[in-house]
Amino acid sequence: MNPGWMRNGNRMNISTRIVIAVQAQAQGIPFLNAHLSPVFSLRGASKLLPHLKQSRRLRGGFRKNMAWSLENCDSSVENKLGIVRPATDDYAAEAVEALKAGKVIAVPTDTLYGFACDACSLDAVNRIYEIKGRKHTSPLAICVGDLLDIERFAVTDHLPHGLLDSLLPGPVTVVLRRGESSVLERSLNPGFDSIGVRVPDCNFIRVIARGAGTALALTSANLSGQSSSVSVKDFENLWEHSAFVYDGGVLPSGRAGSTVVDLTTPNKYRILRPGSAKEETVAILEKHYLVEEASAA
Repeated sequence: MNPGWMRNGNRMNISTRIVIAVQAQAQGIPFLNAHLSPVFSLRGASKLLPHLKQSRRLRGGFRKNMAWSLENCDSSVENKLGIVRPATDDYAAEAVEALKAGKVIAVPTDTLYGFACDACSLDAVNRIYEIKGRKHTSPLAICVGDLLDIERFAVTDHLPHGLLDSLLPGPVTVVLRRGESSVLERSLNPGFDSIGVRVPDCNFIRVIARGAGTALALTSANLSGQSSSVSVKDFENLWEHSAFVYDGGVLPSGRAGSTVVDLTTPNKYRILRPGSAKEETVAILEKHYLVEEASAA
């Protein structure tokens, strides 16, 4: 086989052979090619040449436009291949930038994997509801990096001294009143005067919460009503909806999630969800002389 007919391991296409044939005719060089269809005479090929050149220019333009489009939009293929990162400090800055840009990311906590975004970004919060297929009447909790941050978003001055230090960081969501001094956007959980607050015992999410400088809206990484996720593979069907998925391995706490306790009433508590740490949480609450609030009849 003549190697001149091979380019990148493939036979030259018909347009290339026609161009070469026309060029050969112009120079008076005999040209024979068994692969050139007999319906094309050299005279006919010479008439086709200007159209072939125009076609090449058009195809080149489409390639350029296609490349620009791929660079400026999310590709599901790219997401599948490049969206997952290890949940380490090396990627914390990247996560912070995504949050500040109003994007949703998936992160490990000390209980389950969750979707997180800037709690003060209405668009990002709405995006989380869309991803989960969740009704807006179901409130989202927030996550902060440190205990001292809680008082920026919720009322804590009615709590016994040392209570929050004993409960958090840990697998507990404390429900508190927002109060008038809360800097939390009213667009988050409209109609609710309380907010669930988490400080997970997980370094990665606390680092990015500090870096973002705000509260993170946080909810489990799964479709609403389906099983919670203890590994990134559990919600692989939702990866493409996140800017990044941070892999912290398989989480050992099971699928119960955090224990949710209502602390809005002074000197009382109410367990709203048993979660993974109910016994330990109740022991701490009672040690600080809180009494279980009777359930409404």
